[in-house]
Amino acid sequence: MHPRVSLHQVAFMAEPTAAFVAYCCSIGVQHCTLVTPKLEQPDALSALLAESGVKAGCINHPFALHPDLERDSGGAAAGLMRAIDSAAELGAPSIYLITGGRGSLSWEQAAERFAELLAPCRDAAQQKGVALLVENASALNVDIHIAHTLPDATRLARIAGTGLCIDIHACWMEGALKEHLAAALPLAGLVQVSDYVLADRTAPCRAVPGDGAIPLERIVGDILELGYNGLFDLELVGPRIASEGPASACARAADGLSNLLVKLGA
Repeated sequence: MHPRVSLHQVAFMAEPTAAFVAYCCSIGVQHCTLVTPKLEQPDALSALLAESGVKAGCINHPFALHPDLERDSGGAAAGLMRAIDSAAELGAPSIYLITGGRGSLSWEQAAERFAELLAPCRDAAQQKGVALLVENASALNVDIHIAHTLPDATRLARIAGTGLCIDIHACWMEGALKEHLAAALPLAGLVQVSDYVLADRTAPCRAVPGDGAIPLERIVGDILELGYNGLFDLELVGPRIASEGPASACARAADGLSNLLVKLGA
């Protein structure tokens, strides 16, 4: 398995974290993205990771989801502070954030509000060696996130003073993609990989890389050519993944991504 392949826990939310880590180890994946709702015992998880040899490559954390950026009264920062402590304890180098919805704010107002709420957390994360990232996410997630194109995510990261998690699934169809990637990659701490089957109207509509229409060889090749040297995280969720079974789908995805990275000389 290529050492830059990472697997996201989202495909295994019904399973204990220990089972997910054991699965990563069984298929040879050396890095994983963990989710904060499943990080109930960081001490035990840290020991488990050390024993398995699987490393926490990133942590996924929902920020101002309760209720949103406009109406947050301190819960978002408090929750992220706990996530930062967990990341530091687990040795995870970064946390990527779902921002929370905008409420009645304009995009610009919501971006400034996000930066304001994030400020004390950013300083705490920097002190503990944990990078904070924001992602580009599908517009179907407008109720919980504010950055839905790669340029908007890059703009938000600059406003908030964070890095970026680039989700190929959410931006592969955008115009001037290589140009936008060139602007975004200096901020990138993680790149996420999955596929999309044309005319799939389900949500989430992710597929195993190679099963759909996203030109992953070209896009991943461009990302490597532009100098990205981090992990490629498989974020697989939705009816296609559930129908096949997460274990089978993720094993195929990891093997396919590993082979692609070898082919591209990563």
